Amino acid sequence: MPKTRETMGTLFIVPTPVGNLEDVTARALRVLREADLIVAEDTRTTGILLRHFDIQGHLQAHHKYNEHETVKALVARLLAGETVALTSDAGTPGISDPGFLLAREAIKAGVEVVALPGATAFVPALVSSGLPCDRFCFEGFLPPKKGRQSRLEALRGEQRTMVFYESPRRVVRTLEELAQVFGQDRPVSVAREISKVHEECVRGTLEEVLLHFQEEEPRGEFVIVVGGLPKQRDKNKQE
Repeated sequence: MPKTRETMGTLFIVPTPVGNLEDVTARALRVLREADLIVAEDTRTTGILLRHFDIQGHLQAHHKYNEHETVKALVARLLAGETVALTSDAGTPGISDPGFLLAREAIKAGVEVVALPGATAFVPALVSSGLPCDRFCFEGFLPPKKGRQSRLEALRGEQRTMVFYESPRRVVRTLEELAQVFGQDRPVSVAREISKVHEECVRGTLEEVLLHFQEEEPRGEFVIVVGGLPKQRDKNKQE
C-alpha cells in the first residue's frame, strides 16, 4: 500500500528559547509533549528545557557531526507515521544550526514539514539596533579562515543592513575586519546574551564599538548588525 500524507508522520521544526525559558511558546511545548521522538542538537541542553516544563520525551542526538548518518533513519520513522520534533540548542533549527538537511530530505520523501514560529537571536538584535530593518541580509557566521576575506569584500557595496553571528573569542577580530572593509564610521549595533540576565546592546560606529570590546572582555554569544552602504555614496570611493 503506497504511503499517503494521512499515513505518514510530521516533522515539526521547533524553536527553543535563546535565553529566558519564558520565551518558549505554548504550541512548542504541546508539540514536544506529543512527539514520538524529539531530535536534539544536544540532548543535554534540550533535556534541561524538557525537565523544566516536566516533559517526558524520547530524545535522540542530531547534530552537524552525525546528521548525514542519522537522517535516513529519521525519514524512515516519519514515513512510518511517527511525529518528530526537531530542536537546536537555542533558537530556530536551520538558522546557523542543524536542521536544513533533515527538512530537505523529509520534503523529498513527501513528508509534511511544519515550522513553528518562535525564538531566534537575530530578529531582536536587528529590530533593536536602530538600523533599517525593512530590507536586510542575514550572513550568519563568517568563514573562520578560508573565504572569510572574500565574503567581506563581496559585501563591501551591500546597501541593506547586514546581520552576522559571532563567538566571544572572535568578535574583536571580526569588528576589526568589518572596520577595515566597510570603514570605521559605519554604524553598527552589537547585541550579546539576548534574552538572558546580562543582555547588552552596544551601538555606535565600528570604531567606537570595537574600542568598547577591546576594553571590555567579550562574553556570551553575539549578533552584529551593520548598516549598509549609504545610497548617496559611491562604493568605489570607499576605502
